[in-house]
Amino acid sequence: MRDWQPFLGLPLWLWLFVIPTLVALACLLVPGPAGRILRPLQRLADRIYLGSGVLAAGFMLLILLLIVAQMVARWSNLTFPGSTEYAGYAMAATSFLALPHALTRGAHIRVSIFLNISPRIGLVLDAVAMWIAAITATYFARYAIKTNIFSKMLNDRTQGQDFVPEWLLSFFAMFATAPSKWGELWAKTGSEWVYTPVWLPQLPMSIGTVLLALALWDYLCRLLITRRSSITSEAVE
Repeated sequence: MRDWQPFLGLPLWLWLFVIPTLVALACLLVPGPAGRILRPLQRLADRIYLGSGVLAAGFMLLILLLIVAQMVARWSNLTFPGSTEYAGYAMAATSFLALPHALTRGAHIRVSIFLNISPRIGLVLDAVAMWIAAITATYFARYAIKTNIFSKMLNDRTQGQDFVPEWLLSFFAMFATAPSKWGELWAKTGSEWVYTPVWLPQLPMSIGTVLLALALWDYLCRLLITRRSSITSEAVE
């Protein structure tokens, strides 16, 4: 688990930590050109954060529907196998997919008592805290993805009564398979329901942590470009 294999000729830790830090330093030293270069990417990133929040809301709605289905099944003397597991998966997906959108809306807890000492000290402390948070989130995202990979390698399955259709697994497997092998992949796909592989409910965790790390690096760059925090809490009255 401590390997940092090369990617495109460079060690993975260089891509994940050093290069984003250099980009942040460029935003600090030359904010004008850096802002013009990053602005289109930031607009795209904002849409991604919003889409992740919408997905999180969808999974939250799914929790409600599962609860209602459990109630109806109980009243009808029917069984709903795996309902508890499905609700747990939906709750995990809601929590992780909401992370980047919640950050951009100021919903995360941020201790700002020291940021009010002076504007200059507040900027430095805010930038350092954001950089540490970005490093931590990137580290977490890297191991979340490795957890997915190991679960797939070990063919780990859930211990509950939850099942998923086999075609759903083939659909997600397409993203990790060369297009030339898609025909062979679907030819081997049946219509049966199988025990849920652990990597499937772990996917939202990996996606959410990757987007959180991206959002932290993004908003660190915005902070260094504009010299003020772009994370503002939405007032609720």
